[in-house]
Amino acid sequence: MTVHLVGAGPGDPELITRRGAALLARAAHVVYDRPSMAGILALAPTATRHCVGKRGATPAPPQDEINALLVALDRTGACVVRLKAGDPFVVSRGGEEAVALARAGVDVDVVPGVSAAVAAPAAAGIPVMVRQLSRTLTVVAGNDDVDEVNWDAVARLGGTVVLLTGRAALSRVVAALRAGGMAPDTPVAAISAASRPHQRTVRGTLAQPPSARLPAPLTVVIGNVAALDVTAGCAYPQRGVQ
Repeated sequence: MTVHLVGAGPGDPELITRRGAALLARAAHVVYDRPSMAGILALAPTATRHCVGKRGATPAPPQDEINALLVALDRTGACVVRLKAGDPFVVSRGGEEAVALARAGVDVDVVPGVSAAVAAPAAAGIPVMVRQLSRTLTVVAGNDDVDEVNWDAVARLGGTVVLLTGRAALSRVVAALRAGGMAPDTPVAAISAASRPHQRTVRGTLAQPPSARLPAPLTVVIGNVAALDVTAGCAYPQRGVQ
């Protein structure tokens, strides 16, 4: 049989792909990470749900256990959907799971989704790449060891930096970028619960960054574009415009 790795998009059920929604509709089992995916899970009304993410003080099971669960569910011959936030292969362990499934002889079907790296800024009116302000986009996983990132190189490159799931790492990232030479007045936007009804955007700078206490999931945009809000008719900031 086949395990379908489906990208759920940024959170709004209307932003999942048509194919992803169709697979959920006929799924017998859905394996997912976040209890907050209720709106997406409603697209799978008859499926047995398996939450393998952190729930309150209860940590997520080890990755090996999740891999084994996917293999075991596949052995039942039923339709299995592994639902991943955003895109299965962007700041996700979907790649690890795909490799583990392939090694176990399980066919893998990857259904791309809209990553929060671009969807969250768009929901906040921030174009991540604007010719006059930014021609590069660097995406960093904030839930991994950010200290291993070459922040000096990121700071020198400039452009737009997007930090995903980065609440705990935000202060360290800000300090590392400043130490790497990025200007203190570089705009920063923190987007909480992007595309959901309770979405909130807080703006600041590297010198005075937004609070990391905003509700998860949190996406942080760093760079000149973070000062924009095209939905509010915001003009280009003068800094950095040629």
